[in-house]
Amino acid sequence: MPKQQLPQEKNWYVIHTYSGYEDAVAKNLKQRVESLGMENKIFNVIVPKEKKIKIKNNKRKVIEEKIYPGYVLVEMIVTDDSWYIVRNTPNVTGFVGVGTTPVPVSLGEIEILKKRMGVDEPQYKIEVIIGDSVKIIDGPFKSFDGKVSETDEERGKVKVVVNMFGRDTSVEIDSLQIKKI
Repeated sequence: MPKQQLPQEKNWYVIHTYSGYEDAVAKNLKQRVESLGMENKIFNVIVPKEKKIKIKNNKRKVIEEKIYPGYVLVEMIVTDDSWYIVRNTPNVTGFVGVGTTPVPVSLGEIEILKKRMGVDEPQYKIEVIIGDSVKIIDGPFKSFDGKVSETDEERGKVKVVVNMFGRDTSVEIDSLQIKKI
């Protein structure tokens, strides 16, 4: 990094990593900060993750998913030394910014991200409304088409009216098992 005057204040920056190495980069960077005594310049390293609900083998599972795969957040004061330590951590490809100059992330964005990360129980997001035509993509009624007759946001369930054996039948299924058509 060319010697230039950057503001000597603590900010959050985004570093780009090889995909799948985010946790390893965070761990390596924390170790490097400790062993090189840079705690006064590099304060915090975060891999932004959030909890999501997925269905596997017809069972709901809460999994942790990276919000920004391939990126790690670092709270630091950018100096030649701190920039060099971060930049030369294994599997780091660089800072997000213009050229070699890192661009800080706004505190507002960091707050939004921290709120998103701090949610203990993931919320159900039902993206259909009553009357929507849907295709059932998983479970015992897979490949049936139907219309949404009810939504239960709290439980993440949807009632769909499907035509079975020549008559309309209401079935309750998980909101993750349908797709809008």
